[in-house]
Amino acid sequence: MREKTALVTGAAGGIGEAVVRALGERGASVAAVDKEGDRLTEMTGKLAADGLRVRAFPADVTSSAGAERLVADVEDALGPLDQLVNGAGVLRLGKATDLTDEDWRATFAVNATGVFFMSRAVVSRMVPRRSGAVVTVASNAAGTARTDMAAYAASKAAATMFTKCLGLEVAQYGIRCNVVAPGSTETPMLTSMWQDDHGRTATLEGSPAAYRVGIPLGKLARPSDVAEAVAFLLSDQASHITMHDLTVDGGATLGV
Repeated sequence: MREKTALVTGAAGGIGEAVVRALGERGASVAAVDKEGDRLTEMTGKLAADGLRVRAFPADVTSSAGAERLVADVEDALGPLDQLVNGAGVLRLGKATDLTDEDWRATFAVNATGVFFMSRAVVSRMVPRRSGAVVTVASNAAGTARTDMAAYAASKAAATMFTKCLGLEVAQYGIRCNVVAPGSTETPMLTSMWQDDHGRTATLEGSPAAYRVGIPLGKLARPSDVAEAVAFLLSDQASHITMHDLTVDGGATLGV
């Protein structure tokens, strides 16, 4: 049986790197994609030294033509893609009325349009093969309003619904499309939101002024927690699951 081949965007980030490792440890050949070329090369070098079949493909997911070239290059190098993980993401904080045009454009370019470009490029190749699995890493903010996160939440909501609609359309070809929605996860993106040493405490305990509850499990997610959820939804163990939104937030959105 042929081993799986996967493409992971945002691979140089905290969650992305954990996803690449999780898939590599399960025997997949992984194309690790990120526009941060130096960080990507360093990361893939370490994983390769651990014996994983991981290869760096520096690329920008916000380019339509670039996405098509990337997927063609990956399949030429590694073979037909079985799995896609849309993990690339950016965060621009600010009140909805204070966000700039560039804040909005940049956020949607990566978090929503990038998901569209990559999914279209990969899934169009999966359809003739009548198999494949896609997971989009969204956010629990896609379904729960957050202060200062209007652009991020809206872009993740768009990516979530796009992925589900795509899943509906390609189910007839045996292709599954699911979403993993992390909450607060121990990554640089989270810590960049903390203004002082009390940031961690506020995240865990909640902030009434921001209409935000804390995390019932009393701990932040690790990137590996999210990666394990992604790996499960890509796996044959999830062969009858599609258009599903799996929230990994320690109960922060109270199961909604």
